[in-house]
Amino acid sequence: MSEPKGGRGAQLKHTGLRPGWTTGACATAATTAAYTALLAGDFPDPVTITLPRGQTPAFALAAEELGAGQAMAAVVKDAGDDPDVTHGALIRSTVRLLPPGSGVVFRAGDGVGTITRPGLPLAVGEPAINPVPRRMMTDHVTLVARRHGTTADVEITISVDHGAEIARSTWNPRLGILGGLSILGTTGIVVPYSCSAWIDSIRRGVDVARAAGRTHVAGCTGSTSERTVVAEYGLPEEALLDMGDFAGAVLKYVRRHPVDRLTICGGFAKLSKLAAGHLDLHSGRSQVDKSFLAALAREGGASEALAAEVAVANTGLAALQLCAAAGVPLGDVVAARARDEALSVLRGAPVAVDVLCVDRAGTVVGRSTPR
Repeated sequence: MSEPKGGRGAQLKHTGLRPGWTTGACATAATTAAYTALLAGDFPDPVTITLPRGQTPAFALAAEELGAGQAMAAVVKDAGDDPDVTHGALIRSTVRLLPPGSGVVFRAGDGVGTITRPGLPLAVGEPAINPVPRRMMTDHVTLVARRHGTTADVEITISVDHGAEIARSTWNPRLGILGGLSILGTTGIVVPYSCSAWIDSIRRGVDVARAAGRTHVAGCTGSTSERTVVAEYGLPEEALLDMGDFAGAVLKYVRRHPVDRLTICGGFAKLSKLAAGHLDLHSGRSQVDKSFLAALAREGGASEALAAEVAVANTGLAALQLCAAAGVPLGDVVAARARDEALSVLRGAPVAVDVLCVDRAGTVVGRSTPR
């Protein structure tokens, strides 16, 4: 495989930081091992899984238990060099056989939270196992079942040792995710962030894009927004900057080293922080301001009653959904305000800026015109 010229892979290589695995990847590995043992009688150790982008990591098992009609396997999460509160957590999957036709059912075990408020990508009452990890586990048990000439009719219970205690150091309690952690991840890989190392990698990314003659670059908050930008504009790898939470680092470096056009693409909630004037979008250093969103909703034509609902919404996504249901283009208003904030940081540098806000699936929910 050739070395990446730019984008996410090149930036990570440049930092020298070691990536790790998401809770979703660990849960998928544990689930695959447990279900394989149920059907074959033995646990694969290490167990290999396929991540959404095609990587095939192998995970050692930390615990295993085979009983009548169910099996449990556990994996220790390795977050690499990222200062992740779940690093070292023991993630267990207990797989129980269900009657034919039952399909795949997910349960929250000890240490995994339950959704209690609207505005998250899962319904109230559901275990806090996000959509991509659910899909990964479903795909893997389906493949295992096919190899053994059966169908995947199983109950998958994910638990995390001491997860309720660890969750107190996360945003879960404030979001109404009670009882433990969320099982997360869209790529299966934890990209580690050292502030100084990552900001240096952003600068290198801009340099690589300019040296390659790219006049249009995109600062993306993660892999989902990266895919959206490629789909929208067909940008090549070396034009993609994984800015993560460091919007200010991108803007300040591009101010000194201009390109003709900069697209900023990211999740709606993160970019609402940029719209409010925050240049560091990390959840520990800036928060979504629902009162600010309510004011923007009014700019977009929201009634006072709707603005009041936005002001007390559980999440930015919930605020966006409320406005969408009423035909108020909150996403577009946020994108335009984020663009204007970016332009203020650029201080007249000859760079046209546009902003794309996306949801968790990568669907564009707000856009600004270039200016």
